[in-house]
Amino acid sequence: MFTGIVEELGSVVGVEPQGDAVRLRIRGPVVTSDAVHGASIAVNGVCLTVVEHGDGEFTADVMQETLDRSSLGALAAGSPVNLERPVTLEARLGGHLVQGHVDGTGTILARTPSEHWEVVRVSLPDDLGRFVVEKGSITVDGVSLTVVEAARDSFTVSLIPTTLGLTTLGSKTVGDPVNLEVDVVAKYVERMLEWRTS
Repeated sequence: MFTGIVEELGSVVGVEPQGDAVRLRIRGPVVTSDAVHGASIAVNGVCLTVVEHGDGEFTADVMQETLDRSSLGALAAGSPVNLERPVTLEARLGGHLVQGHVDGTGTILARTPSEHWEVVRVSLPDDLGRFVVEKGSITVDGVSLTVVEAARDSFTVSLIPTTLGLTTLGSKTVGDPVNLEVDVVAKYVERMLEWRTS
């Protein structure tokens, strides 16, 4: 479980195709400072398992299901990535409850800069729009954000200078894909209501 508060802007060191999977090597001295084999690290919002680690880097295997549902398949050596370690029980929940289970990808549709922040519009896959509400939480590339405006096929978020400077969202351009994870509570509520009415 994560909170969507990015700890470090890391970078991809290598990408090794393995047929129906990919092995990523990622540099992230902060998130690997206490890493152990089998630990979880969120990479652009995707929970990955540490296979190997050392010298400020770690490797993780990405299976086909994850490649199909996320934008990790587009990563190449040198790509910046948002990194976060799992939350501990004694830590403050600074963002919101994030599983690291990406629901789908969106595309950056527009960026509107302001003096102190930037409004970004992101497309929504058809099956996710019902989970996104104004002033609700959403995770974009692993960053916990508050929805400003929720339309049927897109939403907007406002990015403060800290987010622009310390995450990949500061350098994403119109047309770039982003990983989306909607609020898990909304998904559970819908599922319970389905069972109640069936």
